[in-house]
Amino acid sequence: MILGAGVMQGPAIRIAKEMGLHTIVADADPRAPWVTLADRFEHIDLKDKEGIEALARSLQAKGALEGIMTAGTDFSATVAWVAERLGLPGISYEAALNASDKERMRCRFQKAGLASPRFIILREPPAPDYTLPFAYPVVVKPADNMGSRGCRRVQGFEELAAAVADALAFSRSSRAIVEEYMEGPEFSVDAIVYRGNITVCGLADRHIFFPPYFIEMGHTMPASIGKAAADALLQVFEAGVNALGITNGAAKGDIKLTPAGPMIGEIAARLSGGYMSGWTYPYASGVMVTKGAIQVALGNAPDGLTPQRYWTSAERAFISIPGKVRSIQGLETARITEYVKDLFLRVEPGSRVRFPENNVTKCGNIITAAPVRDEAVAAAERAARAVLIRLEAPDLETEQFLGAGISNQGSFPPDAFTLPEPLRSRLKALPESKPHSPILPGQAGEMVIVPFPELIESCFKDYMGRTVMETLEAVRALTGFPLPLAERHQDLSAHILVLGRDFWVALIRGGYQGAAYMIDGLIQRE
Repeated sequence: MILGAGVMQGPAIRIAKEMGLHTIVADADPRAPWVTLADRFEHIDLKDKEGIEALARSLQAKGALEGIMTAGTDFSATVAWVAERLGLPGISYEAALNASDKERMRCRFQKAGLASPRFIILREPPAPDYTLPFAYPVVVKPADNMGSRGCRRVQGFEELAAAVADALAFSRSSRAIVEEYMEGPEFSVDAIVYRGNITVCGLADRHIFFPPYFIEMGHTMPASIGKAAADALLQVFEAGVNALGITNGAAKGDIKLTPAGPMIGEIAARLSGGYMSGWTYPYASGVMVTKGAIQVALGNAPDGLTPQRYWTSAERAFISIPGKVRSIQGLETARITEYVKDLFLRVEPGSRVRFPENNVTKCGNIITAAPVRDEAVAAAERAARAVLIRLEAPDLETEQFLGAGISNQGSFPPDAFTLPEPLRSRLKALPESKPHSPILPGQAGEMVIVPFPELIESCFKDYMGRTVMETLEAVRALTGFPLPLAERHQDLSAHILVLGRDFWVALIRGGYQGAAYMIDGLIQRE
């Protein structure tokens, strides 16, 4: 039995069938993408552990259930509940709670003397006179959720109450955990555990952006880190696995390398999500981690966990500013990019999109694999930039996002381009667009841009790695307008639309999407 029929559970369903196993898959969503691959699908909420248990008992009574597992979900406790009650291979329910409830997890790490941040639990936003027992900055997150939902960095008390309220809204038990912020790069680890023996199956760099939130814009497998540092990270991870009581199954960890040494972020009793266990590690190593997890779930020793090659696999996300998707271009270009293995698209025309505040609100992901690290990384980033998401105009959310103008450095949501003060002053001196009357479709040669050479000729890149010139090319691709630069905009005929300061503000704030949206708003559609 496999809990979940989403993208992250796809490899488990497919590999189980390739192993000759009969798959019973449960999910609350009957339209989940891998429902049709299952031999049998059951529409059950995965939070309903008693309902899952009842189904499992009925299967076991017929001699038709040998094991239960999940991958990439936060329902490892449901798996353990069923396994413990039915005598199936797995970990205890208590151990699963240790690995899914952040309060219990931190307590276990503290008891074992492991490097882990100090923390407190809050059940309501703090009063104005509340004082933390440790210094800012801190991290606030739900005590029982995943995907960075409701998780953010807090610099001072004035931000704390709002952050706690947000975290409580995402917590099933109405608990927020506030913990010391750990400075330093973050790494993800996957492992298979059999009878207490831990086999590490991948150590990856995590690429985290957009404070105060923690948005993973991708990961690279394997991590680019020295052996001594990697060994220290893995030693702390394995100690954490033991402290939680994970003796049979899978373990996924997020470990930070702080100035004081490795510290444990979190460890879950399952295979990782985020395309790591099911995609990037198999591409990089030739090892099917998921198969090993299935073997352990059946009570068997895992095999085939020795790497067959030493490639690099890179995963990169693409995102959007707020609005409603009108169209998506460049998908085929991205797919045929050298070294691209997979493209996962989470949105479609008509979808509402927003700038991500967690790891489930991104628009899609690219995965590459290559013998050389730089080639895998460059291909993933190039393919992600090829995907262009055009937004509908007019739209209130997009208007509000762009209407806020260029933000202060470090604010959220960030500008696509970070402009230093000298260029901000130069921007203010540019003329506004003129005339402001709409133009008709098909007037592709009737639009020019006021030059902004200081920006165009700069080496600045947006948060997807596009240069200014690449951004302008993306705008041209979406709108169909050549958009030549005006040499003498003061002398242009009145019927020619000159894109001035407000165009550049839209581009700086919203990247290619902001600039294309502004042009679309100026075009009178039939």
